[in-house]
Amino acid sequence: MSELVISPQSVLRGRDLISQYPERLTAITQRWLLVGGQTSSDLVLPRLRAVGIEPVQVVPLRECTTALRQELSEAMRAHRVGGVLACGGGKALDAGKLAAHDAQLPVITIPTTGATCAAWTALSNIYSPAGAFQYDVPLRHCPELLLLDYDLVQTAPPRTLASGIGDALAKWYEAAISNGESTDTPVVMAVQQARILRDILLQKAVPALATPGSLTWQEVVDATVLMAGLIGGVGGAQCRTVAAHAVHNGLTHWPQTHAWLHGEKVAFGILVQLRLEEAQGYPLAGVARAQLLTLYQQIHLPCTLADLGLGGLPAAELAQLAEVICRPGSDIHRLPFPVTPTAVLAAMQTTTQPWAKNQVRAG
Repeated sequence: MSELVISPQSVLRGRDLISQYPERLTAITQRWLLVGGQTSSDLVLPRLRAVGIEPVQVVPLRECTTALRQELSEAMRAHRVGGVLACGGGKALDAGKLAAHDAQLPVITIPTTGATCAAWTALSNIYSPAGAFQYDVPLRHCPELLLLDYDLVQTAPPRTLASGIGDALAKWYEAAISNGESTDTPVVMAVQQARILRDILLQKAVPALATPGSLTWQEVVDATVLMAGLIGGVGGAQCRTVAAHAVHNGLTHWPQTHAWLHGEKVAFGILVQLRLEEAQGYPLAGVARAQLLTLYQQIHLPCTLADLGLGGLPAAELAQLAEVICRPGSDIHRLPFPVTPTAVLAAMQTTTQPWAKNQVRAG
């Protein structure tokens, strides 16, 4: 038996959603715990108060750590919370979802950026206090309600949506290589959705970022928040995280990369994955990488280790990074071929190397 945890119970899309639909919140509970970063809380709290909703506790976000998990559990018990409002970016949404999961209470996600699909998913990532990825926690279900308010998302810097584009693009490159030959119907659905998602982003990313708030911009936000989440729900873990996310997870252990957003590091990870595929003779990997490099330059996603602040790392430390990326249990081992730290190191160092068609064997 397999279980698919596919989607939130409901998704509301539009503008000024809290003022239009306060009953969707109050029907669940009057005693909300609000989890969010300072900027997101400052955006959401006035909107809640304007419709008579006053959270019984506001917990400012740090890293989504095991310590914060415990703190949230204690706060929920102390204040007799009836549900969690998670607002902000990926880590705030993950923390709020996890708190609701632990307490077996409802959660509403309110993303304030288009940077990830965390508002959709039944998954929370745990980090160290220093910001290094530790592990993920599968949740029993997706949020009860996702409020995708374009007014809130539009307040975020354009860089956050570019990051979301990088994160969402990974759905195709990871799902296709790990599941492209699958005949399992839900996985086939997810892979084909991921292909369409890629096409949407390749066509619309640049004009969307040039016209915040436009219909094209909204379509790209829908793609990064909703469609990317749906693919992971339908296709399961191997359609969510493979080599590109494994590279991200490894990079988080180096403080020099903490200024870069999740999706920006994932975007670099896609290039690393494609270089690994090229080394195995996959004939289209080089073409895909060249196409992505053009897009990355247009929307300012990192293309090299130097872009990420790691250009000056000693060789021994770069080798250590490759070891972390390849440690046992890493998602990189979902690739359909063996991967070694030596191969990963070479791939990381040559992400912008021109594609040499005559060096790629058929495969």
